[in-house]
Amino acid sequence: MLDIITETIVDSIKILPFLFLSYLLIEYIEHKSSQKLQKALSTSGKYSKVAGGLLGILPQCGFSAVAANLFSGRLITIGTLISVFLATSDELIPIMISHPEMTKDLVIILLVKLLIAIIAGSIIDGVLNKRKKKESKYDEHEMHEHVHEICKDCDCEHGMIKSTIRHTLSIFFFLLIITFGINLIVEFIGEENFSKIILSGSIFQPFVASIIGLIPNCAASVLLSSLYIEGTLSLGSIIAGLSTGAGVGSIILFKTNKNIKENLKILGLVYIIGAVCGIIIDIVLRVI
Repeated sequence: MLDIITETIVDSIKILPFLFLSYLLIEYIEHKSSQKLQKALSTSGKYSKVAGGLLGILPQCGFSAVAANLFSGRLITIGTLISVFLATSDELIPIMISHPEMTKDLVIILLVKLLIAIIAGSIIDGVLNKRKKKESKYDEHEMHEHVHEICKDCDCEHGMIKSTIRHTLSIFFFLLIITFGINLIVEFIGEENFSKIILSGSIFQPFVASIIGLIPNCAASVLLSSLYIEGTLSLGSIIAGLSTGAGVGSIILFKTNKNIKENLKILGLVYIIGAVCGIIIDIVLRVI
């Protein structure tokens, strides 16, 4: 139990700097009303997906938490958020670097995930932008309203820093509780039992790996990476599982974005994209 508590605290503390910076940015936009910054962050251009994908593949899941916060304030698009989620590698890099023989595999996994993230994010935003143009014109106040919703309970009169700290600590303690619960469940089920249900050798393995990837905790990426190194997971399955593994980003999304239906759609898209791409990769490799 002590190990679980320690691991929970350490994992949560790693996210603190990212939470603070994202809320500081949100507070700045709310209080300074910087329209130029709002428009720059919310751009739906192709480079926002590239930037999102590149940030996502960095070790740890801090940037997925930042992206979730920024999306809740409508400072980035759905496509950019999904690009970050799909590209997030969490603990993959540290684990595989400790196995020099897996260097080639690591590069392939990261490049494929980055490509999937950029393409998927661009397509999603392209479709949504066309639909939005048909339905209505862009509301310049829409973004500000979402940012204001996040900041409505902050002590604005006491300054941005105090408000930022309050938001950060609020989410941190929420994250601490959820992470502890997930760690308990993972510890109870055990890695060996996970290995048994992973459908080793089956063409449908990416679907199962994608479900494991949805676990909002670094334990998922650790497990998937370990199973791949052991040879239990296929290349398509590790890519599928890590593509759906946005780490704590999904927890932050549900905490900060009040539109539950929208959150479920986002995770559904992430799951489908990850699982289908994993299946395609495995089929291509079998044919080759």
